[in-house]
Amino acid sequence: MTNIFDYLTWRGDLSMTVCPFNEIDGVILARFSYMPFECIEGYGRGMVMHIAEISNLLLAIPDIEQRVRMADDKKLLAALAESNRFRSIEISDYVNKLSCETQLQFSAITAKLSNENSYVIFRGTDNTLIGWKEDFNMSFVCPVPAQKHAVEYLNRAFSKDTQNLIIGGHSKGGNLAVYAAAFCEPEMQKKISKVYNFDGPGFDDSVLKTLEYKSICGRIKTYVPQSSVVGMLLGHEEEYIIVHSAQRNVLWQHDIYSWEVERDHFIYLETVNTSSKFIDYTLKAWIADMDYARREELIDTLYVILTKTQANTIKELNASKFSNAMIVLKSIKNLDERTKHLVTESLRLLVRAAKQEAITAFASK
Repeated sequence: MTNIFDYLTWRGDLSMTVCPFNEIDGVILARFSYMPFECIEGYGRGMVMHIAEISNLLLAIPDIEQRVRMADDKKLLAALAESNRFRSIEISDYVNKLSCETQLQFSAITAKLSNENSYVIFRGTDNTLIGWKEDFNMSFVCPVPAQKHAVEYLNRAFSKDTQNLIIGGHSKGGNLAVYAAAFCEPEMQKKISKVYNFDGPGFDDSVLKTLEYKSICGRIKTYVPQSSVVGMLLGHEEEYIIVHSAQRNVLWQHDIYSWEVERDHFIYLETVNTSSKFIDYTLKAWIADMDYARREELIDTLYVILTKTQANTIKELNASKFSNAMIVLKSIKNLDERTKHLVTESLRLLVRAAKQEAITAFASK
């Protein structure tokens, strides 16, 4: 398969004046936004650094393999540091906020592509439990704290001299990009030429039916892999582009390193596959069967159960699978009858939605 590393080999020596910014550049920088900039001493909102400088500083950290989220992140840092196309891009306005109290996980950077063009990038969910909790909160709260922060971040960029803005992000970052582009100041929105949503979840009707969303909808480019799970959550009014992922595992297709590339664009497919349609219908039917109050109570309950393991990140949760599983089972057993009924009934609704979709799919054959 050919992926973004092949693209860096093919196009890495070409400046963006020779080969204009495209969707592959967009997804590469969206992945770059996940890098642990907080490991660079003193690096913050007021500092400006080139990608090569950031990459080399991160690569010099002895345990960088443990600091990055994915094994290929280190490889990407090395490739970007050597790439004429990317190495001189200025990165500024780094923000990273995490709050258990307000259930917030938010991070963003701005890449200066030229004197006239900037790319505002929102990071997706990190590996913290509070980050995942905020994602699930989207099913009953809008805006969540990260969405509010995304709008504020974008509005602050309006004070700059940038003539053209591109907004983007992967996973939750894609959702934040769309939300910020829709609800930023009108004068800011006029500067936005394109919004990249790389397999990010959608919204419910409280957003999709607004004039603000409709005003930006035509500029949104949403990309999902053929067995998308995250990107198919909630609703999308904009058309989405289906990208071929080399991964067979449904959940791992969310990994942009598995997305196949041809020249300066992804390899496209005509439709998502059956498993994605099944998951799409099942999850949406499940959510629709629960009112906002029930969704909130269920998600809060599950989060409280997971925090009893003392894990702060998904990695920590997986590190002691057996002992954490015992803690979770014990916690469920000790729930009061009303809450235990809520969890049981919610799972029953999920099974019912899955069965109904299976029956519908079989009948259509």
